[in-house]
Amino acid sequence: MNEFKNDIQSKTNDVIDSGLGFVFSFVFFFVIFFIGVLFSFLGQ
Repeated sequence: MNEFKNDIQSKTNDVIDSGLGFVFSFVFFFVIFFIGVLFSFLGQ
C-alpha cells in the first residue's frame, strides 16, 4: 500500500478544492480588471 495514504492531511474532495481555487482566482482577476476599467473611465 502507498505510504502516503496512511497519513492524509486533507480528507476533502479534490474537485471541490480545485473548483474553489478556480473561482477565487477568477474573482481576483475580475476585481483587478474592474479596478482598471474604473480608473480608465474616471480618467476620461
